[in-house]
Amino acid sequence: MAKNNNNNRNTMSVEEAGKKGGEKVSQKYDQEHFENIGQKGGETTSQEHGQEFYEEIGQKGGETTSQEYDQKHFENIGQKGGETTSEKYGEEHYEKIGQKRRP
Repeated sequence: MAKNNNNNRNTMSVEEAGKKGGEKVSQKYDQEHFENIGQKGGETTSQEHGQEFYEEIGQKGGETTSQEYDQKHFENIGQKGGETTSEKYGEEHYEKIGQKRRP
C-alpha cells in the first residue's frame, strides 16, 4: 500500500495514489500535450505492427461486440446513425451519392 509522507500516519490505497497522481499530471499539462503523446504512440505502434495486426484485433473486437449485443442494438445504432447523417447532409447528399452508384 502506498503511504503518505505525513510520518506514515495516513495510508492510501494504490488506487487513491494513482488517482491523486493522475489529477496532478492533468493539471500540469493541457489537452494538446496529451493529444501529441497519443499521436506519437499511435505512429510508433503503426510502424511496429503491420496491417495484419490491425485486421486481427479488429476481427476480435467485432466478434466480441457481436456476442455482447443483440440484433436490436445494431438496428438502433444504425437508425440513429442514419438519422444523424440525414440531418447533417440533407436530401441533396443522398441524391448525389445515389447518382454516383448508378451505372
